[in-house]
Amino acid sequence: MFHLIAFGLCAALYFLPSIVGRAKRNFPAIFMLNLFLGWTVIGWIVALIWASTADFPVPATPAHPSCSVCRTPIQAGQNFCPHCGSRLTWPQGTPA
Repeated sequence: MFHLIAFGLCAALYFLPSIVGRAKRNFPAIFMLNLFLGWTVIGWIVALIWASTADFPVPATPAHPSCSVCRTPIQAGQNFCPHCGSRLTWPQGTPA
């Protein structure tokens, strides 16, 4: 029983960078780095630092808006999506 608990604790420690970075946008890359290079101390530290850093927000592109339902590109001034037909809501100050 002790060996099973020790194995679980070692696995949790080994995958600590993946556990910390599970909500990040680039989680699959952090997990792959942790899985394949985590056995090296440098790979584990790099994965942990990467998982601990803040995600930069994806910049919004007001020049290319898209439908919030189907992500089809739309033109400014449209009230309905040409692909799925959902009603488009524009923020204040943008042409509708």
